[in-house]
Amino acid sequence: MVSKKNTESPVPTPETSPEVPMLSRELSWLAFNYRVLQEAKDPRVPVLERLKFLAIFSSNLDEYFKVRVATMRRLVKLKKKTREKLQQDPAEELDQILAEVSRQQKEFGLVYRNELLPELKNEHICLITEQEVNEQQREIALDYFKKKVKPLLVPIIFSSNPSPLFLKDQTVYLMIRLVPKVINEAHPEQYALMELPTHKHGSRFVELPDENGDHYVIMLDDIIRIGLASMFPEFETVEAFALKLSRDAELDLEEEISGNLMAKIKKSLKKREKGHPSRLLYDPKTPEHMLSVLLEHIGLSTEELVVGSRYHNFRDFFGFPMLGPAHLQYEEQTPLPHPELEKAESMLEAIKQKDYLVHYPYQKFDYALRFFEEAAVDPAVTSMGATMYRVADKSKVAKALILAAENGKLVTVVVELKARFDEESNIYWAQKLEKAGANVIYGVPDLKVHSKIGLVTRQEEGRAVHYAYLSTGNYNEKTAKSYTDHALFTADERLTLDLTKVFNFFVDRQPDKQFDNLLVAPFNMRDKFYELIQNEMRLAQEGKDAYMIVKINALQDEDMIRQLYEASQAGVKIELLIRGICCLIPGVPNLSENIQVRSIVDRYLEHGRIYVFGNGGEEKIFIASADWMNRNLSRRIEVGFPIYAEEHRKELRHILEILRQDNQKARTFQNEYYISDTPTTTVRAQYAIYDFLKQKALAAGFKV
Repeated sequence: MVSKKNTESPVPTPETSPEVPMLSRELSWLAFNYRVLQEAKDPRVPVLERLKFLAIFSSNLDEYFKVRVATMRRLVKLKKKTREKLQQDPAEELDQILAEVSRQQKEFGLVYRNELLPELKNEHICLITEQEVNEQQREIALDYFKKKVKPLLVPIIFSSNPSPLFLKDQTVYLMIRLVPKVINEAHPEQYALMELPTHKHGSRFVELPDENGDHYVIMLDDIIRIGLASMFPEFETVEAFALKLSRDAELDLEEEISGNLMAKIKKSLKKREKGHPSRLLYDPKTPEHMLSVLLEHIGLSTEELVVGSRYHNFRDFFGFPMLGPAHLQYEEQTPLPHPELEKAESMLEAIKQKDYLVHYPYQKFDYALRFFEEAAVDPAVTSMGATMYRVADKSKVAKALILAAENGKLVTVVVELKARFDEESNIYWAQKLEKAGANVIYGVPDLKVHSKIGLVTRQEEGRAVHYAYLSTGNYNEKTAKSYTDHALFTADERLTLDLTKVFNFFVDRQPDKQFDNLLVAPFNMRDKFYELIQNEMRLAQEGKDAYMIVKINALQDEDMIRQLYEASQAGVKIELLIRGICCLIPGVPNLSENIQVRSIVDRYLEHGRIYVFGNGGEEKIFIASADWMNRNLSRRIEVGFPIYAEEHRKELRHILEILRQDNQKARTFQNEYYISDTPTTTVRAQYAIYDFLKQKALAAGFKV
């Protein structure tokens, strides 16, 4: 059983704000990542999936140090007068961040060593070290080292004079201690540095032969440790200690288009590998003198040192061999057919008749692919438009747009080159699209294009008819299998005419567009949300039922938080389902006593944004690409859209009700599992939503 309470769960601390009581964004994010670690701790989660949650936790933390901690370090270095203008002393906050990270990493190590490794062993999967191999395994490992690994290794021996060394970002190195048989001036102790060749080798893990029904796996690090002595036979002792450097990943670009933005991005990507160090993780057993010598050679101070473990880059556990019986992994949830779209011979003809709402990853992403692929070859289609934020490496959507351009259609694609860590992939597809003849727009001055929209224009009986794809998630076949998102296919002119204005803005950059039905940041989205909230306040003050239910990834915008506090004080009941950052403080008397905050972390990443406003009994429901962050509402192009069709409103509300009732994977604001004392029913939302949509497919006659 999972404990309802988690007394060690980190609770973010309030920032100093005279106007709006708020929590630290940074510590709130760490609280979210702790929820990921909770999944690795949860015995209800299959053990191989728990390893993946450790990988997610580690990968998240790497990005956090590369971006957020690197930013905090830059703030610390600001002049005193500039720092005083910030809400909180960055040096004090950085200390709190590092203390919380240290606490979480210690817990991470305990979960891995004391829980997951023994549980794997109970399932006959033995992840062993070089110290645990038997003689036969050692011989096999040594032979493997000589044939497969040694040719990939390039050790760098440290000279007596500290010559500068450059460590690659996010790369594991082994620092090697070489102790001669007799130590004297002629034969001193020496040190060497060697990159762990994970990418060249193809995997971090090596499977050894099974023995007595047990599977044996050893890490590449330990294969190298077994073979090191054969590389340095003249030394008595050869030891290896792991380390990893994270570098500042912020591009620090002025978000403007003067000059060649792609050239700037490419230049900045090259600089990223050379960014300022933000964290040096090291094995706690590394000898102190050895660490000092390393710091001298790479030009770092102890300020960037963070105690790690014997192994780094736990994100490599995404590639851990999937061994053992099926129950060690999540039971497969095959994407379901949409009850109507699956039968449609033509996507465009179907959309002409009515709107369709699709829910990923529960239902197939194929319909989005069909939408673009069909339009690309339809002779009546004259133009296509799409925004590309994060696309798959082998994107079928991008390929369809290329085909459309080659077929002579006017194709306009807005490629966001500032999609962090996806810039290279976006550049690749942008160049392919340009080569095919598409009109590629590289972002918008001062704004990041985060909306997930597509528009197809077709000539029908002498008039232009628009078909739209509006989504909360990216055009990415890979993430569509693991991110929960919602998408609407529509030919409703109330939405498509507004959408043409969005694409017109991308082309003419004229900010005078008026949107009647879509919520478009930074134009009308913020003000429209304010109107909707204030309408609920008026209803509450009139003694009427007033409420809001909001499901988003993050809440940080100070003005939006102020609006929510005022609504709570007016008597509006507010329920927030927030996966990640939440800077609002719920449940404070005379401030936020009417606000409840919960978070769901489960097998899929909750990504869809849903906004429900009571509106005096005639609910208004929107879904969007935007969170309530200052960047989303003020510095990004985001698109939110109303749900008009009654069948879709009921379906979306039912899905939202399931999420609200989750008593297995929902957490309270304090990161306690939201399990009632006497639950009459068990509700695990992501499974219940799949079952709900499965029943709809079965009722439509599909075998699933």
